[in-house]
Amino acid sequence: MLFQVERVMELLDSPKVDGKSVCDLFSDYEGVDAQYERVVTARGKTDIVRITIQGQNKDAPVLGIVGQLGGVGARPEMVGLVSDADGAIAALSAALKIAQMRKVGEILPGDVYVATHICPDAPTIEHKPVPFMDSPIGVKESLKLMLNRDLNAILSLDTTKGNRIAKRKGFAISPTVLGGYILKVADDLLDVYERVCGTMPFVLPITIQDITPYGNGVYHINSIMQPCTVKPDVPVVGVAITTETAVAGCATGASHEIDIELAARFCVEVAKYFGSGKIKFYDEGEFSRLRNLYGDLTFLVGKGV
Repeated sequence: MLFQVERVMELLDSPKVDGKSVCDLFSDYEGVDAQYERVVTARGKTDIVRITIQGQNKDAPVLGIVGQLGGVGARPEMVGLVSDADGAIAALSAALKIAQMRKVGEILPGDVYVATHICPDAPTIEHKPVPFMDSPIGVKESLKLMLNRDLNAILSLDTTKGNRIAKRKGFAISPTVLGGYILKVADDLLDVYERVCGTMPFVLPITIQDITPYGNGVYHINSIMQPCTVKPDVPVVGVAITTETAVAGCATGASHEIDIELAARFCVEVAKYFGSGKIKFYDEGEFSRLRNLYGDLTFLVGKGV
């Protein structure tokens, strides 16, 4: 999928990129609906992009792929595409690949919904050990706009390079989060990871702090698990693009095409089988038993701010 990754990177690496130019990339594909919505705040503007690639069966489970980021650029402070853009690049590359598959007759069983936002001039914010990208719009607000449709599972793609614990170049997957519970890592997703990468799986260690809403005054590794605060009843798995050393989200020249390609290809492979029920994000029986034993934990993801 390097072709798709390079095409998306070239498009996003511009101070003039916006939601329209991204949606235009999908204009020639039948069965693909690409729309954007501009949001303007006191801190700037960004374009929410929503792409639906139709599957064979409208009643099949729908997979959501969300590209998390503050912005694709931090202009005028930084010149060029920033590391924080990796999640958006991977999500849009996956969408482009699935659209191209559909065009040649490889139509997936269910719909795939891809969302991200496009801001070439986002602000930055101090964070340890490296600065974070900020955004013209808050994390929860952007996710509410990006995830405004019914979904059966979510893959959340995010650059995850500014931390001390996920220290391997490539990408990692998180345990499944559902209803305030951090569940075991899904075996089906581990199988896909091994097949795509040809290596032992790399699992992102997450904590209760990471699944609580942003802005509550506790440490978060980043926003990768925040979709669970907007869709607590939908299983969420983080797909974290990682490095061995800490790299600031506002750093330029730090996007590694091979790593982004692996993460995007992982998402496409999951999408191929999710709509037909051949991939599960969690064990339904075990989750039901946990809730019977320990009750409802959605207060962890829905309160605190």
